Amino acid sequence: MSACAPTLTAHSTPTERVHQPHSPPPAPHRRFRVAGADVSASIAVFLIALPLSLGIALATGAPLQAGLVAAAAGGIVAGWIGGAPLQVSGPAAGLTVVTADLIQRYGWRTTCAITVLAGLAQLALGCLRVARTALAVSPAIVHGMLAGIGVTIAVAQLHVVLGGTPQSSVLDNLRALPAQLAALRPAAVAVSALTLTLLLLWPRIPGRAGRLLHTVPAALVAVTGATAIAALTGLTLPKVDLPSWSSHALAGLPEGPALGLVAAVLTTTLVCSVQSLLGAVAVDKLIASRPGLLGSRSTRVGRADLNRELLGQGAANIVSGALGGLPVAGVAVRSSANVQAGAVSRNSTMLHGVLVVVAALLMVPVLDLIPLASLAALVMAVGIQMVSLHHIRTVIRHREVLVYIVTTLGVVFLGVLEGVTFGVAVAVAVALHRLTRTRITHHEKEGVHHVHVRGQLTFLAVPRLSRILHLVPHGTHVVVELDGSFMDHAAYESLQDWQKSHTAQGGSVELTGRRSGTGLGTGGDVKAELDAGSGLPGLPGTGTREGELTAPGPLGPDRVGEVPIADCRCRPWTPWRNHQCEVPQKTAHAPHTAQAAQPAGTPDAARPGGPAEATPTAAGSPGTAQRRETAEPGEPEPMGPGKLGRTERRERPEQPQQTEQAQQTEQAEERERQPVEPSGHQLVRGISAFQRNTAPLVRGELARLAREGQRPTQLFLTCADSRLVTSMITSSGPGDLFVVRNVGNLVPPPGGESGDDSVAAAIEYAVDVLKVRSITVCGHSGCGAMQALLDSEPGSVRTPLRRWLQHGVPSLERMADTDRPGARLAGRAPADAVEQLCLTNVVQQLEHLRAHESVTRALRSGALELHGLYFHVGEAQAYLLTGTTEGGGELFGHVGQADVPA
Repeated sequence: MSACAPTLTAHSTPTERVHQPHSPPPAPHRRFRVAGADVSASIAVFLIALPLSLGIALATGAPLQAGLVAAAAGGIVAGWIGGAPLQVSGPAAGLTVVTADLIQRYGWRTTCAITVLAGLAQLALGCLRVARTALAVSPAIVHGMLAGIGVTIAVAQLHVVLGGTPQSSVLDNLRALPAQLAALRPAAVAVSALTLTLLLLWPRIPGRAGRLLHTVPAALVAVTGATAIAALTGLTLPKVDLPSWSSHALAGLPEGPALGLVAAVLTTTLVCSVQSLLGAVAVDKLIASRPGLLGSRSTRVGRADLNRELLGQGAANIVSGALGGLPVAGVAVRSSANVQAGAVSRNSTMLHGVLVVVAALLMVPVLDLIPLASLAALVMAVGIQMVSLHHIRTVIRHREVLVYIVTTLGVVFLGVLEGVTFGVAVAVAVALHRLTRTRITHHEKEGVHHVHVRGQLTFLAVPRLSRILHLVPHGTHVVVELDGSFMDHAAYESLQDWQKSHTAQGGSVELTGRRSGTGLGTGGDVKAELDAGSGLPGLPGTGTREGELTAPGPLGPDRVGEVPIADCRCRPWTPWRNHQCEVPQKTAHAPHTAQAAQPAGTPDAARPGGPAEATPTAAGSPGTAQRRETAEPGEPEPMGPGKLGRTERRERPEQPQQTEQAQQTEQAEERERQPVEPSGHQLVRGISAFQRNTAPLVRGELARLAREGQRPTQLFLTCADSRLVTSMITSSGPGDLFVVRNVGNLVPPPGGESGDDSVAAAIEYAVDVLKVRSITVCGHSGCGAMQALLDSEPGSVRTPLRRWLQHGVPSLERMADTDRPGARLAGRAPADAVEQLCLTNVVQQLEHLRAHESVTRALRSGALELHGLYFHVGEAQAYLLTGTTEGGGELFGHVGQADVPA
């Protein structure tokens, strides 16, 4: 197969079917079947694309038909071939400045030829499979380019809004603005103001009427309203004039200097490709951020194939340029509308292109009524929106505002290619500056010398580092804080040599980083550390045991490579074995203070907000020696899981090696024979570990939450079972979840005697006050409440627990209903009646949840989503309620590691 042929991925075709072995042959494929959701989505996108295509053509100075040609070619060709099925392509505002400049320099027919050549260049790039390389461009450059284009568009279209004609450059437009204001045309200003007013107010209409009206795009309403008012009042204005298609100009042979034509092709290729590829990635994120869409489409629409998308964009540009259309790129506004309207395949994109063709052929008399001032106001609004405040805040936060400003000003005053070139140069200079600029300071506080190194520590900073370090007096305690992410070989050796020298002269050195648990080795050579896999030479973590966050200290050669390389601020959950910790027998009989209740060797918190990892202490370790000191004289030494196998084999060498199951059984029996620590001591010991290790790490975040108040996005309603740790299952932290727990994860229906004010109040508070966006009902395997429901007998004593479980009777009745298919897990049937009832209970409680007034109101407005979740404790596996089975029963789908893109 040719390298240029677009290959079909596993998710590229929405109707692809997999034929299972030993199953009947598949039914004949219906080639032209279009889903109803695609039809409605294509109409919504068409209504947005029609006025925008005419407006962009007007802004570039091209024939107005060129915008319609580009919209049709982008919809049909790019939609058919491209690798992002739900991305909608067409004439984009980001190409307006480039195209206008080309038309001004070379004329329309040569501009069409440049578009064809840019399409061929995109085909070549797609064949070379370099699409991912385009994503390596700094976001500050991309955002700056779009902002510069937006400013250029807005300034140019302001002249049309005022009733005049734009000039060729931004400077000329700014110079001519005073004269234009003095000679403005009231009719054009009135129509433009009406267009902008409708454009701003239409999405903000409140209530039920607003929800119905929002199905009609604001751009269509604005242009249609302005056109109707202009026609009814008889205003004399320049209007759209679509000449006959027989006189439409097609592409001609390129004319002009070769170097200029090459630069024009490269600029068009760059802008089209980057905008389309970034748009495809954004559409992927949009689909992934909406669980309802992801659940219903994951089997039909996969992630974008960027190289295939580049091939599709190239083919669309070839067709559009050859037929006399504008350059084509992926358009964010239309793509977002396509996803939001419920599109399920590429058919919606292609059908929108067909509708544009129909409109261009049959709706010319209607389009000729549109005032040019209304289209100019629409495009000016789009240009203003391209200067995104969110993007500005992002680049400021990442200290790339200089790159953004230079790129924006370069595009505005020099051109797109020149502006991007300057932006790249500044971005490279900023990166080199950050790499080479290192600030080293030294100060003394309370007899301790502090040396702070901020920035990357390379050989260029070694002279300054050595000069500062040799200012530290001998025999003093020194804290060296390394605030950076890179240290090269020369810097490492210099710092290590000074550390050895200072220590030998009676001083002490503490090396720390921005995060606790970083230090520098005191022995061994650099190569050994690098070979061990340390990502930063000499800066692996130095906790006293894996997962422990303690004050850093020197790291000997025997510890090199023990600490994981990955540096993640939000660490994954570490194994929790606190219930296996050994408790000295003395603890079970004598009360202790909080300090004494902490046994030697007890592990600390493994991560902020999470429990510790109780790593068993091996024989001969310091923890073992300290435990011997705390035990009573003459008592046998407690034996932990980490020692058991070795001790038994040492005393009875003739015994064969035990199996893993036998060892686990023996360890469990040994733990049962050990004395039980009083629960009060366990509580105090755990709180003490939190205050010592975790509180310093989360204090800043909790202080922020205390100032700003809680803003959770989810209400998580689950069982009170101790095995369910909500923050672990959802990888969440403080302020993320509003949690309601009760026996059996029950949601009593509202009203009457069956209601429960506690749960109902929590639901009302979460929905109406906290404005959560989703509610999840989470059940789990082995639920004792469900087992009690199954075992309940009529006439039993009405205890508080039994009265509460009456709210679960509807779930029991739902499961017993033979006419209703039961809920099941993907890939297997429920293991037993208890698991069947656990699954059914989640579905039933979701129905109870919908009956609450606040939930009903939020669901109707589209501000709330409901989710069902089942957690299998033994498998540590979550299952999400995703749809129904073929028989109509509810299906819980397997949630895997790669189901949601990063």
